Amino acid sequence: MPIVKDFSTIAGMFLGVTGTFRNTRKESFRRKVNGKYTGISYGELYNQVEGMALALRALGLSHGDRIGLMSENRLEWVVSDFACACSGFVDVPVFPILTPKQVEFIFNNAEVKAVICSNSLQLGKLMKVAGNIPTLEHIIVMQEDAYYKDPTAHEKGVVLYRRMIEEGRKLAAAVPGQLERLVKGISPEDLLTLIYTSGTTGNPKGVMLTHANFTANIVGASGAFPINDQDIVLSYLPLCHAYERTAGYYTCFASGATIAFADSIETVSENLLEVRPTIMTSVPRLFERIKNRVEKATKLEPEKNQKVFRWAIATGIKRVRVEQRKGKAGPILATKNALADRLVFGKIRAKTGGNIRMFVSGGAALPNDIAEFFMAIGLKIIEGYGLTESSPIIAANPFERPKIGTVGKPLPNVEVRIAEDGEIMTRGAHVMRGYYRDPLSTAEAIDPQGWLHTGDIGEIDRDGYLRITDRKKHLFISSGGKNIAPGPIESALSASRLIDQIMLVGDKRPFVTALIVPDFDALKEVAEMQGIPVGNLKEPAARQAFVELEAVELAMEADIKRLQRDLSAFERVRRFEILAEPFTVENGMMTPTLKVKRKVVEEKYGDLIEGMYEGVELD
Repeated sequence: MPIVKDFSTIAGMFLGVTGTFRNTRKESFRRKVNGKYTGISYGELYNQVEGMALALRALGLSHGDRIGLMSENRLEWVVSDFACACSGFVDVPVFPILTPKQVEFIFNNAEVKAVICSNSLQLGKLMKVAGNIPTLEHIIVMQEDAYYKDPTAHEKGVVLYRRMIEEGRKLAAAVPGQLERLVKGISPEDLLTLIYTSGTTGNPKGVMLTHANFTANIVGASGAFPINDQDIVLSYLPLCHAYERTAGYYTCFASGATIAFADSIETVSENLLEVRPTIMTSVPRLFERIKNRVEKATKLEPEKNQKVFRWAIATGIKRVRVEQRKGKAGPILATKNALADRLVFGKIRAKTGGNIRMFVSGGAALPNDIAEFFMAIGLKIIEGYGLTESSPIIAANPFERPKIGTVGKPLPNVEVRIAEDGEIMTRGAHVMRGYYRDPLSTAEAIDPQGWLHTGDIGEIDRDGYLRITDRKKHLFISSGGKNIAPGPIESALSASRLIDQIMLVGDKRPFVTALIVPDFDALKEVAEMQGIPVGNLKEPAARQAFVELEAVELAMEADIKRLQRDLSAFERVRRFEILAEPFTVENGMMTPTLKVKRKVVEEKYGDLIEGMYEGVELD
């Protein structure tokens, strides 16, 4: 449960938690300083937030003004966020990967008066479009090298973050208690933030989330995720996304946990060993990578070790399935599992730091085989569900009784019902106020009774667990009139060791096709077993030539046929194309939370898709 149980605003939560630990040496956050993890105490965090809050006020900003935040995860992001929360400002965080034009649209739509950015890259993007944002009056930059690299920065009104803190600390010393008085002026219904959704088409919409939205979600989430002041959390997902902001940041902070920032998504495996966390929030993609790495490393071991590994995993999965059905494994299976744990599982857990109590998974559906694998080796994954418009958590699996294949039960203070067409709807204090300056979209999302229409299709089982079956807007209707949910089919085919990523196509089409990004290492093994020479697959040209090999296509075709035997005829993939380039955030084909942008992919590979339907008459 939260350390402070009676807060009604994020500002009040901040004061309560820092007040609890302010005179201790306990660390609030950890980040890398000169290559080494270094902590910051709650007392120092309070001082920095107080300094930034008072300095922002001294700029002439008023209650309700919007402040842009352009930064990757770092301590300064947290300080800026809490400073805005305590001063009555509305922060507008954006993903660091956005283009200048995207930044321009969001900051114009939000009518920001100030922007806090992190480094030369972010400052450079902002300066390209600053003249097109008429409301922008102040620019603050965190890294000093970014300030000094631009000789015109001072003339353009750019201010150093450090100097803001220094000036704010002088103001605090001159008149004590100013921050507390500012916090008293914050109402639960005040806007805390505008989070712009990363839609696949059209301009993003600003989701208006209040202090009350987040505090309700924190209280509800803390019941599902048992976090305490002894926990250490590794954070790598973007703080500007509602999922990490609530689950990996606010809820953990409210519980008195210490939060350590990973260097990047690429360094998570190293950071796990450095931080040795007890909790980490993630998306399914990372779990898939960990499982694949473990399995690939095992293949390099002697055959005897590989047999032990396969036996251990089979034993662990059997235990998990028995526990899912009965709640507890029998003594014989428990004894075998204990042996498997000593021989195999403990060594795998050690690679995560050895202290993980739970992973929290969200952002996308967690494949059952990934969940079973982690549960089998003794790493619990708590899968939840939500969306930005619901602050974001709607449901989460109970820590003591997670059910694989579901996203758990609705939080205690959240209402959920299933509409006649199968759409999941939710109502409660966690639901957004609406979309900023967009009443029509707000009316489409929230009905007159206050129900938020999630756009997801699902069902609630007899034990009260929610299962997501697909996105409503991702339902295909074939030219023959068949309703096809691509999500479950993609999950089934992703079980192939040859497939790394897959996206189905089929809406208004006569049959289902697929765009497939292969697992190049697995396909390379297949090719070499057939005596086919394989070049350096790190080169784009070599990858393209490789995916065009007949042997590669035949191997993929055989695996797809095997995995879709149990699907209805109209659900089966009849044609596919193998891609040489993966779907990534950097190339714009995935969202920052690693969801495939279907429309973007369909546009990029439009010719390939049309080629798969050549010679076929549409009904």
